[in-house]
Amino acid sequence: MNGKGISMAKMQTTLLLMAGLMAAQVSQAADDFRVTYAGSMGVVMDKYLGPDFAKEKKVNYQGQGQGAYGMANLLASKKVVADVFVSITPGPVEILQKAGMAGQAIPVASTSMVIAYNPKGKYAEKFAAIKDGKAGAEPWWKVLQTPGLQFGRTDPVSDPQGQNIIFTMMLAENYYKQPGLEKAVLGDVQNPKQISGEGGLLTRLEAGQVDAASGYESATLSAHLPYIKLPDEINLSNPQMSKGWYSKVTFNVKDATGKEKTLTTQPLVFYAVVLNNAPHPELAKEFISYMQSAKGQKLFEQNGYDKPKGGNL
Repeated sequence: MNGKGISMAKMQTTLLLMAGLMAAQVSQAADDFRVTYAGSMGVVMDKYLGPDFAKEKKVNYQGQGQGAYGMANLLASKKVVADVFVSITPGPVEILQKAGMAGQAIPVASTSMVIAYNPKGKYAEKFAAIKDGKAGAEPWWKVLQTPGLQFGRTDPVSDPQGQNIIFTMMLAENYYKQPGLEKAVLGDVQNPKQISGEGGLLTRLEAGQVDAASGYESATLSAHLPYIKLPDEINLSNPQMSKGWYSKVTFNVKDATGKEKTLTTQPLVFYAVVLNNAPHPELAKEFISYMQSAKGQKLFEQNGYDKPKGGNL
C-alpha cells in the first residue's frame, strides 16, 4: 500500500473512532436520569437523595441546581431537558404548567427562612448571643444594620429565596414596629452589593466573603452553618398565617424584559413534578414516590427539612 493509501486508512480509522466516541456519549446522555432543583437543595439532592435512588435503580443520576424561577424558564424554553423538577414555592412550577411542560406537582418537604452567619466572622459573637438567647443581646435586625457588615442574598427576579428575604424583612418591619427596617438592611430591591447566585451563597458565607446571609433552614442545616431562627410571623413557614398576615406585604420587580410585576408571598413548600418531555417519565414518577417514601423523608429530615405541607398543585 502506498503512502496515500496508508494515510486514507488512518483517516478512516480516526473517523470511526470519533464516531464511536460520539455514539457512546449520546448513549450515555440518553441513560442519564436528570433532576433539576432549586439551588438551595444541592446537598440533599446531590449527596443523599440522588445517589441513593441511583444505587437502588442502577441508573446514572445527574443533578442541576439553580434559582427556581431561572431553572423553570430554562426548562419551559427547552434550553434544559430533565426528568424531574423540584421547586420551592408554587410560582416556578406554575411557569411550567402554563407552558404545557408539567402536570400535577406534589409537595415533598418544607422549610422556613433564617439568618445564617459566619461562625468565624467578626460579628459571630453578636450573632451567637442572639442565637443562644443571651440577656442583653442586640436584636438580629439591629446587628444587620451595623455599618460595614456584608449581607448576602439572591436575586429576587430569578430566585424565590431572593424574594422571600425581602418579604421577611418587610414582615419584620411590621412585626417589630421598626419603620424603614427593610430598606436599612437590604437597600434597593435588586442591590448588586448583596446579590449572588443561590447555589454559591452559603459557600460565600462559609468562606467569609459575607458576614451574614439569607437562608432556608434546610439548606443552612445541610451546610452545617449556624443561624438565627425567626418567629413564624416573619419566617414564611406557617400556612395558617398566609392569608391574614403574610399576604399583607408585596413588592415590585422588573424582569429581564424590563416589565414590572408585583410579587406576593407563597408558602415555603418544595414541590416535585415530572416534566412532560422527560426522557425517562416512569423513572421520574418513581423518584417522586421515593422522595415521599419513609426512606426519602428520613433523608430530608436528616438534612434539616420539615414535612411537606398543603396539597398538590
